[in-house]
Amino acid sequence: MFSTDDSIVAIATPPGRGGIGVVRVSGSSALEIARRLLECRTPLEPRRATYTRARGLASSATAPCGDVLDEVVATYFPAPHSYTGEHVVEISAHGSPVVLEAIVQRAITAGARLARPGEFTLRAFLNGKRDLVQAEAVGDLIAAATPLQARVAFDQLEGTLTARIAAIDAQLFDLIARLEASLDFSDEGYHFVEPAEAARAAACVAGRVSELLCDGRRGRMIREGATVVVAGRTNVGKSSLFNVLAGNERAIVTDVAGTTRDLVTERIDFDGLALTIVDTAGWRETRDVVEREGVERAVRAQEVADLLLLVLDRSEPLTRDDERLLASTNDRARIVVVNKSDCAAATGFSWPNDDGVLVSARTGAGIAALRQAIQRALTGSEALRDTAAISNTRHIALLEEARTRLTSAQRAAETGHTPEEFVLADLQAARECFDEVVGARTPDDLLEHIFSTFCIGK
Repeated sequence: MFSTDDSIVAIATPPGRGGIGVVRVSGSSALEIARRLLECRTPLEPRRATYTRARGLASSATAPCGDVLDEVVATYFPAPHSYTGEHVVEISAHGSPVVLEAIVQRAITAGARLARPGEFTLRAFLNGKRDLVQAEAVGDLIAAATPLQARVAFDQLEGTLTARIAAIDAQLFDLIARLEASLDFSDEGYHFVEPAEAARAAACVAGRVSELLCDGRRGRMIREGATVVVAGRTNVGKSSLFNVLAGNERAIVTDVAGTTRDLVTERIDFDGLALTIVDTAGWRETRDVVEREGVERAVRAQEVADLLLLVLDRSEPLTRDDERLLASTNDRARIVVVNKSDCAAATGFSWPNDDGVLVSARTGAGIAALRQAIQRALTGSEALRDTAAISNTRHIALLEEARTRLTSAQRAAETGHTPEEFVLADLQAARECFDEVVGARTPDDLLEHIFSTFCIGK
């Protein structure tokens, strides 16, 4: 998986047809492979686009160069000043899948092998061009579905998270160095840091980690998105509300109870969050086989939702179905949406808690407040004005482990009589977590898993 001795090739642009497609070759023999593939009278000059032609496989012994495949623009990036840190040649051709695949096959015949998913970025990591946080940010940037997702990924690609972790690690390293020096010269009676000071320093580092983790929930939601399920009994206005949030008439709206019988989904950019909104069949007891299946699917959707919008109709008294839904979802992340504010409230209408948002799906009244409530329920804030420094679940888990170790070291030092070796063990374990975040010490199987999620060509 991690051999960098050979040269690799892949199409670096998305599958399908387009104006331009790019084939990337990386490795020690990339320039020689390009020479065999391209019709160049002079060698490729570093970082200079060269207009030339690509030739295919030889058709016979008398035609060793093969037929012309396409007019191309080739650019050579010599090591180490390339994306991967190796010699790289990028060939821009017309975006025909047939032409691009023929160029790849010709490169393979000339000595390259087909790259595995993420292998170009893996080589960039192994060659020190990117740390692991930045390498993972490449995949996040490619997968970004909203401008905010792209901004968070680009900030991490630029090294913002790496820099913050490096600053925290430097402070921790200083504490570890002083404790180790105290151990080395304990027989001479030297103490470079007193227990109380060590406890304060560990607490300070733990506090800085906590500041970073405060962004964790919001950042993970930005990176991964969320599923919001619209639920309720029949004819309370679920589909109308779904359409308003989705921004188009995706769900059929009628006065007939049970119109929605299957899950209707729409993926939207919700003020920077990638949300999947799901409309569900209305809850009620029914003998209709199809509708009953829709109700069962609605229940399953509620169970996996990040947030539930439980819709009530204030123009009618609460029914037994309303009460059953309120009770069964009381322990879940939900917002009670009281619909039809444009209608007179039914006599005695009320719901058990004061967590409802009053809206009218028909007129749009209250929708802005509902959007704020959704944002707050998912991220903890009403508006995502700033990007989050941390968004990756792997990073969050490692930093939480580091904070636990730092807190343990702090408590041990505060006693004043815990051996320094035990305090050091926790501090060094915390530092290992920092190293694993940026990839300074990361198991090969984890690297293989991370880069296998990338697309081929990146």
